[in-house]
Amino acid sequence: MVRTILMIAAVSYFASCNNESEKSTQSSDTTTTMSAAPLLTQVEINDGWISLFDGQSTKGWHRYGGTTAGTAWKAENGVLHLDASQKDNWQIKDGGDIVSDEEFENFHFKVEWKIDTCGNSGIIFNVNEDTVKYKYPWMTGPEMQVLDNSCHPDAKINKHRAADLYDLISSAPETVKPALEWNLAEIKSQNGLLEFYLNGTKVLTTTMWDEGWKKMIAGSKFKAMKDFGTYKKGRIALQDHGNHVWYRNIKIKKL
Repeated sequence: MVRTILMIAAVSYFASCNNESEKSTQSSDTTTTMSAAPLLTQVEINDGWISLFDGQSTKGWHRYGGTTAGTAWKAENGVLHLDASQKDNWQIKDGGDIVSDEEFENFHFKVEWKIDTCGNSGIIFNVNEDTVKYKYPWMTGPEMQVLDNSCHPDAKINKHRAADLYDLISSAPETVKPALEWNLAEIKSQNGLLEFYLNGTKVLTTTMWDEGWKKMIAGSKFKAMKDFGTYKKGRIALQDHGNHVWYRNIKIKKL
């Protein structure tokens, strides 16, 4: 009888421990999920910042030329991930470049990104979404390059490395982190003055739309695209270049 009572007590004790362990694990998971959410601070809200990603859906974004984002763009625990597991030529099946629902003119844009090993993507701005004239966002909008500089072939090309103004200006100093590590990118555009920041360091400054800008484009791969870099207002695009890429804490402040 005593042995039976002791056995029942032991079973009850271990069951209780297991329940507490499950509760602890659930609590930890919940905390992790909540901490990953891209919430603006009250200071940021007071300063005029707007979140462009709710951390749970692709609301506020759509495929270039479409109405919703492709299913390959997945919102998971505060992160927007382009799942590159199913290729479709050089892009991803049901992926494609996505653009913001809203257009912006003078702005300060911030986003954290990480790229897969040997991966490529990009942040494109001032995009004109006239799909009759322009098949891709990069036919009108300049791009801040997102790249693994260690092994992607583009890294061997001048002005094609991470944080470069793609094919136009090289960034310096080089502050990009290795593949699969988070980088904080910033684009500031105000009345023609363009500045790029990467991980807290200003890496590029130029003036858009003046004669120097036009001459620079004329000497680039975009020279045959007569409207490239001419628009002063447009959408922001996140590029599908056929590789896994992750974005989080996407926010903007109108200037």
